[in-house]
Amino acid sequence: MRIGIVGLPSAGKTTLFNLLTEGHVETGSGKMESHLGIAKVPDRRIDFLSNMYKPRKTIYAQIEFVDVPGLARGSAAKGGVNQFMAGVREADSLVQVVRAFDNPMVPNPEGSTNPVRDAELLHTELLLSDLEIVEKRIERLEGGKKGKENPIELPTLKKCQEVLESEGRIGSIDWTPEEQAALRDYGFLTEKPVILVANVGEDALATDDYPGKAELAEYARAKDIPLLTVSARTEQEISELPDEERDAFLKDLGVTESGIERLARAAYAQLGLISFFTVGEDEVRAWTIHQGTEAKKAAGKVHSDIERGFIRAEIVSYEDLHRLGSMAKVREQGLFRLEGKDYVMKDGDIVNFRFNI
Repeated sequence: MRIGIVGLPSAGKTTLFNLLTEGHVETGSGKMESHLGIAKVPDRRIDFLSNMYKPRKTIYAQIEFVDVPGLARGSAAKGGVNQFMAGVREADSLVQVVRAFDNPMVPNPEGSTNPVRDAELLHTELLLSDLEIVEKRIERLEGGKKGKENPIELPTLKKCQEVLESEGRIGSIDWTPEEQAALRDYGFLTEKPVILVANVGEDALATDDYPGKAELAEYARAKDIPLLTVSARTEQEISELPDEERDAFLKDLGVTESGIERLARAAYAQLGLISFFTVGEDEVRAWTIHQGTEAKKAAGKVHSDIERGFIRAEIVSYEDLHRLGSMAKVREQGLFRLEGKDYVMKDGDIVNFRFNI
């Protein structure tokens, strides 16, 4: 899973990127380059299983993050968005970071703190970038330079144009499978699911209040966008402390989950993803799949040979194992199951695939 982090200059998106990926990218440098990093997805279920099995390796799920340069007002009109956003066109979703803190040491390019204004401005820049691509392609198709034309491409693009001109998102439309296929290679930015992150100051973590909070919540609700609150700089500083000090600081600030935990959960829910686990003395590992994936297909996530030679899946629910405390007790309670290739995997399934090739 790849997530692109976008925002206006000085919103704190590179600081958020460093927090999520444990990176050390320079902030506020003004450099026009993207950065790629990997974040381990914290999962208390993996922690529990690792403590139980004491494996040689413990492998958490991972998310790939791309941090792109800040999008200043008017970037789309100058063609800047295409340069900045090349690194996130392949992203599965976008995190839009809006500034919700005051700091005289880091002047706000827009002159004041107004999260809704910044969210709308960012949306406009992405929208204009998509509209430029749509209009150029429509002009090319109508001009006869069609190449291997998909007959549904032009009417689908015109529908996109209509949506964008009304300030909507391409992702808000229920496209038919044929229309989706016609749009597949464009990587439209407004087609991607969005998570809105309000980057707040340290005081806001304790007071649960920040400039423009109510308005931003209403904006997110109206657009059906998940909204998270993170103090990127504060959490990054705390993350560099020893574990025992880190937990105490977070508790004092009323933070029960890290930024990456909350962001990962929102992304998984938005993209329809779940995790299953494989366990043993060699390795405890989390695997990410889409909701509705059948057992045989999930087996292929582990190895193509297992999918090809699939016989059955031995399944235990994580909740049952956690509640009972041992695999022996799970078996005693009759909660150890044998499932066939058509079994639909559930979040938290602990599985051992039986196969023969």
